Amino acid sequence: MVDVTVLGAGIFGLATAWACCQRGARVRVIDPFGPGAGSSGGIVGALAPHTPENWNPKKAFQLRSLLRAEGFWAEVEAAGGKSAGYGRTGRLQPIADARALELARAREVSAAELWGDAAQWRVIAAEEAGEWAPVSATGYLIHDTLSARMHPRQACAALVAAITACGGEVVAEGALEGAVVHATGWRGLLELSEQLGGRSVGNGVKGQAALFALDRRDLPQLYADSLHIVPHADGTIAVGSTSEREFDAPDSVDGQLEDVIARARAALPELAGAEVILRWAGVRPRARSRAPMLGAWPGRAGHFVANGGFKIGFGMGPEVARVMADLVLEGADGIPQGFRVEDSL
Repeated sequence: MVDVTVLGAGIFGLATAWACCQRGARVRVIDPFGPGAGSSGGIVGALAPHTPENWNPKKAFQLRSLLRAEGFWAEVEAAGGKSAGYGRTGRLQPIADARALELARAREVSAAELWGDAAQWRVIAAEEAGEWAPVSATGYLIHDTLSARMHPRQACAALVAAITACGGEVVAEGALEGAVVHATGWRGLLELSEQLGGRSVGNGVKGQAALFALDRRDLPQLYADSLHIVPHADGTIAVGSTSEREFDAPDSVDGQLEDVIARARAALPELAGAEVILRWAGVRPRARSRAPMLGAWPGRAGHFVANGGFKIGFGMGPEVARVMADLVLEGADGIPQGFRVEDSL
């Protein structure tokens, strides 16, 4: 017999299954398309914090998750023997003008108050970053030490290995036994909307990204011209992404990605001579509330939802796993206001 069945082998589903397995539950993960087949099988993996101001439950939840990430992924890797590609390497952002510089310096103070000794957000001269500095109109950059990188595909594979080593299973099909957690991505949001009488609780937003052959694995990720530029531990650099509310083909790339590539090379001239070795597209689940959607499925006893990790799924994953395991296994509801399923109705 299985205690928990998880539908969906993306980051929320696999992380929740792993947290349940760690607590002794017998776990089955079902995904007909395989692990990381949706947006969790992407290539970018930027685990970046919200700005340290206008503090709210969503930002506090994310901070806890980012601070837990190193230990979480170390346990996953130790259990399954596979690397997740995690590294807390920080992030650099160019500062565009005098107003943005003033705001960035104000955030230095608020970060010290909100993040404490856990991480820093500071303004530096671009020269301090050397040749890796992105183009900055003011000559200044924001450097935060909280941002981390993750290789999404490797992370999913590492979680599968850990779950299997723990006695769980990840399969293409199987019976629904025990508590059922629906972590079924953007299509799951559409299904939930139908089940709730046609009230939209979320949808999908397509993103396109590219992978460059350039080894800068020990350097910080960059955020420039609204693009994430992420050096991975395997000697590649991921760049993304677009945000497309309307699309015909969920997994096809087009001219919008070529624009992303051109903008990335303009922001970081070092990419100009690097070969693009992979182009990727996928659809990310965006809840109506824009926060993760967690909790009991309304009117469906024994069923739960863990969805809506739009753009921040891997960063939120460790804390999502913890609160979902608390709820499913112990009935303890620690889900913050704004994250509940009913908050998206």
